[in-house]
Amino acid sequence: MDLAPALVVGLALPAVALVVGLAWRAREGRVQHLAGRVDVPVGAASAIRPGSPAPTSDAERLGLAGESLGAEATLVQFSTEFCSRCPGTARALAELASEYRDVRHVDIDLTHRRDLADAFRVTQTPTVLVLGADGRATARVTGVPRIGDLRDELDTTTGRSRVRHHA
Repeated sequence: MDLAPALVVGLALPAVALVVGLAWRAREGRVQHLAGRVDVPVGAASAIRPGSPAPTSDAERLGLAGESLGAEATLVQFSTEFCSRCPGTARALAELASEYRDVRHVDIDLTHRRDLADAFRVTQTPTVLVLGADGRATARVTGVPRIGDLRDELDTTTGRSRVRHHA
């Protein structure tokens, strides 16, 4: 092989890999607003709750109700047993939720729940959904969330600013 083509390939391949890596990194952890709800295939919805009528909200699809949901918003974190970034994310999300009245954090382990991973198109953990008061997903974050961006999303979703609780 000639020296010129070898140099082009040797320099171009790392440059392309660098650009792809930077683009991936810039996208990870950002809040993505959802237009409408997360579509769940009928088969997946029936696998989540066999024999029951089709759920109407994302919270129902996840089997969440009552006290597990926040009155204003809920941060749903999808994790797995082997996710090294999930415990830190869980602590950060629990702390973020405590800054608001009526916002809860729920951690769902997908290790043995492939049906939920498929239904909500979770391909990496952590993945976070922001559910509004009606139980529908308003935003999604893939990877470790940027807490400032997530805080802004909660301000929008709840319609009010944070209130710190002092114990």
